[in-house]
Amino acid sequence: MRNSDPDRVHPTIDTNSVIRWLIVAIEYAIVLSLMLVAGIVLVRSLVNFLDDWNQFPQSVVSAIDGILVVIILLDIAHTVFGHLRASVFPVRPFLIIGILAGVRDILSSSAHLALSGTLSAVDFRDTMISLGVGVGVVVILLLGLLILRFAALPGDGDAD
Repeated sequence: MRNSDPDRVHPTIDTNSVIRWLIVAIEYAIVLSLMLVAGIVLVRSLVNFLDDWNQFPQSVVSAIDGILVVIILLDIAHTVFGHLRASVFPVRPFLIIGILAGVRDILSSSAHLALSGTLSAVDFRDTMISLGVGVGVVVILLLGLLILRFAALPGDGDAD
């Protein structure tokens, strides 16, 4: 039998620190995955743009759409990486990401409307609804960004 000495400290693995390191490892994996996907989308968008010269208007819209997706992915990766460095999850970058996604949706819908030629009544209605929802989302997120800017306390880093 061993005598147990209450003053003797046994090295044990703290469950909280293991979980914390696991979360950090997963967040870094997310950042790397987003960067990889952004790179692949950018290369594919450029290759598709250069290959489709005979359908120039559609290829331009597709390239712009792909580039906006890359910007959104990079913003998400930057926000997650910023969270890792500061241990704070700011709201402002996600509002900006949402605005970019809404603008991307608006551009895609308007390009679909402009480049499709003749649309059936159902397709036209669906495209107009998509445009209206996209504009509404962008306006609401812009209002949220404006409220966040004016409601921030002096010295708050989220208001910049």
